[in-house]
Amino acid sequence: MSQAAVPDYVGQNFSECPPGHRFNLYFRVWNSQWGMDKDGAQSVALREVLKLPPNVSALMKALGERQQQLALALPAEQCCVLDAQATSPFASGLGLEHPIENGFAFLSPYGLPYLAGTGVKGVLRRAAEELRDEGEPGIDGALINTLFGPENSPDARRGALTCWDVLPQFDAMTVEIMTPHQSRYYQGTESPHDAGKPTPISFLALPAGAKFRFVFRFEPSLVPEACCSALTDWQTVVMRIASHAFDWLGFGAKTAVGYGAMAEDKAARDRREQQMAAAQDAAAAALRELRKADMSPEQIEAEDADLWIAEFQSLLAAEKATKRYKPGSAFDQQRAVVLERASALLGSAVRLSVASVLRESYKFTNWPGNKERKQAVKELLTRLDGQV
Repeated sequence: MSQAAVPDYVGQNFSECPPGHRFNLYFRVWNSQWGMDKDGAQSVALREVLKLPPNVSALMKALGERQQQLALALPAEQCCVLDAQATSPFASGLGLEHPIENGFAFLSPYGLPYLAGTGVKGVLRRAAEELRDEGEPGIDGALINTLFGPENSPDARRGALTCWDVLPQFDAMTVEIMTPHQSRYYQGTESPHDAGKPTPISFLALPAGAKFRFVFRFEPSLVPEACCSALTDWQTVVMRIASHAFDWLGFGAKTAVGYGAMAEDKAARDRREQQMAAAQDAAAAALRELRKADMSPEQIEAEDADLWIAEFQSLLAAEKATKRYKPGSAFDQQRAVVLERASALLGSAVRLSVASVLRESYKFTNWPGNKERKQAVKELLTRLDGQV
């Protein structure tokens, strides 16, 4: 039975460990003589790495949420987030040392797969260079050096763009297999021929469908004056470069044979935008509450009324544009709410404002057909603005 190379007191139950720890620290592939058997022990050991225990899955989601909150805390003009989904298996870090000779990149100390920000930046630079060579408008050497920093130049400096490490979200890892048919030729022991014996080689990967969130941060102070105009809308430029990388380059290892292909995850983008809007609304509401602490009741009333009066004005404009007013519609229901709120107003300026928009609405729809209702509305408007 295969075992991990750890002291006896550690034990051999690593089912609750992250996959990176099971793959690197506690890889159960060794026999009693500390060698590896040739009867499929590597495949068995690899398959023990794949599953995510519930505690590790929760950790992965928490790390992704923390990164998202950090991105939300950045100024909107300095941050760009791109949600993507793998359309093919993803592998990274295959060149790292490991007993099976194919490693994988895990983020320490969490033991979870990741794509290093430096690797993301390298792929984006290559994508930008390809777009430049293809004559893409607005993408030239100066812009590339501004975003990513000069390359092979004595004028070394950091670029204005920073790429965060990417923390994939997935249900379980998978095992991929490459099968070189000319291993003896590659080793230099014989010439290539069709009778070569295939040598299956297993390696870890993330399956197609894994979620990736790319976070880009932009530092305006690092942009030379000559490039300021070209990077006024830097998010659009970076999205164009990332789109080319998704379509033609890929991320991680073995991209030449189709691994690491990505596509934008539009559903995740919509959810993130909703979360950002909710966070901005919450921040604005908190700021209003702080301001109200130093305001008089009349000032508070005026500020609150400005919001719902403006909302009703927009609704009225939309109703006018359709030219399809119907009594008892949602517009009438909203107007009834405005009338109720208006009856409790104290400040004269606010009363005049709401009376004006209400009169404009009745000019568009005509007065209520019910005589008593019409009289009550006119009396309320008269109290609000003093007009007959």
